[in-house]
Amino acid sequence: MPLYEHVFIARQDLSNAQAEGLVEHFSTVLSDNGGSIVNSEYWGVKTMAYKINKNRKGHYAFLRTDAPATAVQEMERLMRLHDDVMRVLTIKVDEHAEGPSIQMQKRDEREGRGDRRERRN
Repeated sequence: MPLYEHVFIARQDLSNAQAEGLVEHFSTVLSDNGGSIVNSEYWGVKTMAYKINKNRKGHYAFLRTDAPATAVQEMERLMRLHDDVMRVLTIKVDEHAEGPSIQMQKRDEREGRGDRRERRN
């Protein structure tokens, strides 16, 4: 089955439990249609670059899935209809990366980022 990565943003006025409940709800929708969740991460409340529906912040969630296209389409359709979900992004990937996503890694664990002070000189 194809592999996908999904990120969605929920409204800022939800509680953390409600936002994580959305992840569980959409995981159930996916599994009911023949797919499976490989990994899910709740990134927390983050400030957005621009306002979406008069909101400056939102609850971010990340899902790695292994599902047929019809299951992903149904999940996306329900996400777009849900009042609490503001944005959805789905990407088809060749393989899932090992370990936590970049958002969940500590700043000092990230590779490829030099000391910013060195570049200014």
